[in-house]
Amino acid sequence: MKHCFFIMLLTGLLLGNATAQTSVETNLLKLMQQYQAIGLSVAVVKDNKIIFNKSFGYKNREDKTIIQNTDIFRIASISKSFTATSLLQLVEARKLSLDDAVSKLVGFKVHNPKYPDVPITLRMILSHTSSINDKNGYFTLDAINPDKNPNWAQCYNDYKPGEGYQYCNLNFNLAGSILEKFSGEQFDQYVKNHILNPLRLYGGYNVDSLDRNRLVPLYEYNDSSKTFEVAPGAYASPKAKLANYTRGYSTPVFSPTGGMKISALDLARYMMMHMNYGTSNNVRIISEASSRTMQTKLSDKENYGLALWSTEKLIDGEKMVGHTGDAYGLFSSMFFQPEKKFGFVVITNGCLPQYKKSVVALLYDVINELYNGMVK
Repeated sequence: MKHCFFIMLLTGLLLGNATAQTSVETNLLKLMQQYQAIGLSVAVVKDNKIIFNKSFGYKNREDKTIIQNTDIFRIASISKSFTATSLLQLVEARKLSLDDAVSKLVGFKVHNPKYPDVPITLRMILSHTSSINDKNGYFTLDAINPDKNPNWAQCYNDYKPGEGYQYCNLNFNLAGSILEKFSGEQFDQYVKNHILNPLRLYGGYNVDSLDRNRLVPLYEYNDSSKTFEVAPGAYASPKAKLANYTRGYSTPVFSPTGGMKISALDLARYMMMHMNYGTSNNVRIISEASSRTMQTKLSDKENYGLALWSTEKLIDGEKMVGHTGDAYGLFSSMFFQPEKKFGFVVITNGCLPQYKKSVVALLYDVINELYNGMVK
């Protein structure tokens, strides 16, 4: 019952009621005030059309700049799906295989010392079933390279590769390095050339290639001072690190695990490609088989495929597919229902940590009620 007012408002909005749209915007602002959200950008998709796209609140709290729909955010872990999509393109081109050993692909030994005879495969690192962890960090491949780090064995869990699950950012920085080795292109350029440009999306992993005026500052909540502070590292330039860049090894500079910068609107357009099993506006990015592989869980421990989750907990009775991101104070969420062709993107550049998921949950409930009436 507590969400019924918002449900009625958004239902009216998406059915084309202009009065309802004004009410929705007013009440979302009230909701943001309750959760102390700095800014919020939302996009809703139905039948391959953007049916709602609106941004609220501050892009820059200090000078009171308002977020625009074309402004771009660092979206954190949703970025992993761009990395996996890129690698599936190479698999389709037969440049590598999901079942290839990572040691062979990355160029140094990647194996769990407790299971030396069990190869860790590309499929395993893309599904977080590799038995690798982030105990040594993940900002450089030195963390797991035996030739660089005497403590490399700390990067592995006790279970057998392929038989357990642990979410791990290092998996995807390894994956990005493999992409560079086998594509012959720098990571950020590959994603731009083979995903963003074909879909006509503005964004990228290299912040220096983007219009900094469109970047949305991210605000981390300081629990001690009870204040929000700008996260300075969110959009750090990679220029100095690129001076000694080694393709296929220095790749974590671009953060294949979380470094994509894109607007909520263009992220929703990218989402539609996955919702349509690899194609959007007659542009095919990956095959239907590859897309379905990404959306199929590979572990009994978690409903995680290749950089995409499936869950029935967001909307009762609906199997949603997507990913979330959480870093530098930002919270992002991208989920879609591929059979019924609806989905949504929600990004906030800062809010009270305990309310991050509550804000998104409210929007999920709204869409739940909306689509129970529209698609069933």
